[in-house]
Amino acid sequence: MVDADAVAAELYGLRPEEFTAARDAHAAAARKAGQRAEAKRIAALRKPTLAVWAANRLARADADQAQHLLELGRGLREAHRTLSGEDLRKLSHQQHVVVAAMAGEARRLAGEAGQDLSAGVQREVEQILRSVLADPEAANAWVRGVLEKAPPPAIGFAEVAPAPGTAPRPQQPEREPQPQPEPEPEPEPEDTQEAEAEEALALAETERERALAELGALDEQIARLEERLDGARGERERLAAAAEAAERGHQEAVRKAKRARTAARKTRRR
Repeated sequence: MVDADAVAAELYGLRPEEFTAARDAHAAAARKAGQRAEAKRIAALRKPTLAVWAANRLARADADQAQHLLELGRGLREAHRTLSGEDLRKLSHQQHVVVAAMAGEARRLAGEAGQDLSAGVQREVEQILRSVLADPEAANAWVRGVLEKAPPPAIGFAEVAPAPGTAPRPQQPEREPQPQPEPEPEPEPEDTQEAEAEEALALAETERERALAELGALDEQIARLEERLDGARGERERLAAAAEAAERGHQEAVRKAKRARTAARKTRRR
């Protein structure tokens, strides 16, 4: 019996260039065993991009670290849901540190497997890990090392709605109303510069995430085209073998026809 889930676990542990042939072999085995539904599921499995493969390898190599990332994601989603500014600041900083470290580890693990990751692919791994933080469904596939494709890019946690009736948590206890204070002095130049720098950083991060998302989409398109190319090459090999066999059959038929004509002429001369 062929188990599609077990096959997926095996396939997504392979390097991308090994994926297609192994998937097709498993699908053929399932069809031969009469398991048409399983064969269809296996045949539909998508060849991973290099970044997705590296992210899966990372999850498989260190289950504890993978679970730590999922816990961080749950904490961030809860902080967004409850509008806890203090928790958000702490967890967001932790997110940047953990994601960067894990992407670096993914690059090291890929190198151990004989596959060097470029800086661009490492950034794609970072984007995948940030998306995993925000997307529980993608997180469930990633933590098992069977992520098929890069999840949609997560720009913050826009999809996490605040809990009903939730207002931002005050960072300090509320005080009794005080007399109207004197007008505040104009902000110091240093404060203005810091605010402008923070705004520029947020804009730069948004642009970076958008660029990574576009790059990830292009890589997905390339992976699909490469998979179609692999299939076309296999079909060409099959047709080339059939053409070679047909050519041999034609040559043999020509020889037989020549012999038959020669024999007929001899018969007529008698």
